[in-house]
Amino acid sequence: MDSYKLFYLLLGCTPQGRHTEQHDVFFCIGKTLEAIIPDIQNFWPEADGKIHIDAWREVTAVDDYRIRIEERTHRSVQPELLFFINLGGYLPGSFEEYHHKLITVAGSMGAAVQRAKQTAFYKDYNAAAKAVSHIDNKYGVDVDDVFNVEDILPAYQKERFMLTITKEEGINEDPVGIGYLKLDQLREGLL
Repeated sequence: MDSYKLFYLLLGCTPQGRHTEQHDVFFCIGKTLEAIIPDIQNFWPEADGKIHIDAWREVTAVDDYRIRIEERTHRSVQPELLFFINLGGYLPGSFEEYHHKLITVAGSMGAAVQRAKQTAFYKDYNAAAKAVSHIDNKYGVDVDDVFNVEDILPAYQKERFMLTITKEEGINEDPVGIGYLKLDQLREGLL
């Protein structure tokens, strides 16, 4: 299973009738970015093929934990899980809601939220008491918008694969690719 990878993507498009570019996060398992293009398109059909990638990461190391992809088996409960958190926050006088996306390994959603509260973003983007940094769509941190990454994979992948998370001190987190990457560039092997 070493040839399968977990990809963490920030997707963008301007759907018909919208005035600004929209974004969403997508997690998917595949052998290459090119191989998951159909999954990307299925994830956001309203993009009508005009979708692009703004950031990408192959997830193999998070918070001193090794992340591996394995065929799904029956196993005992894993003590640590991989969570995705989307924080939103505000700056005084700025007509914008800023976002900070993070992935973290924790034993529970509550523990993942506590890690999010320790980020510089959470501490710095509190414009006013009524508009404190929050997990998106909430004022104040609420576990409703924290996701176990395995739960938000495409349905067929949840049935086939599982993430194995093991402590491994001293590993480096994965590099992040950023920039405007059209799916056609992936098809043409330009990445």
